Amino acid sequence: MTESKANNPANTWAMICHLLGLCALIGIPFGNIIGPLVVWLIKRKEFEFVDEHGKEALNFQIAMTVYGFVAAILILVFIGWLLLLALAIADIVFIIIAAMKANDGVSYRYPYIFRLIK
Repeated sequence: MTESKANNPANTWAMICHLLGLCALIGIPFGNIIGPLVVWLIKRKEFEFVDEHGKEALNFQIAMTVYGFVAAILILVFIGWLLLLALAIADIVFIIIAAMKANDGVSYRYPYIFRLIK
């Protein structure tokens, strides 16, 4: 019998990298960066798939943090509130999509981000 892709530990760890990006939304400061970073640093040499998804999750969370700071500054001109709401929704949606793709063993690249970690 062959093992299902969904039961692959690399897929599970890659999915966890993405899902830990939700830590900031539950109130853990910079947890959205620290969570995926810790998993990526621990598991990247063990699983190439985790290395790929970990870098992508980190790049996305760094970009979202930068976008969030810009939106927070724009609160002074009243458009920031809408931008923060849009960012939170986009963050949740893209994380869920990426986590589902990772669990299925499929590569995923987040749109609209800059990639600092190659």
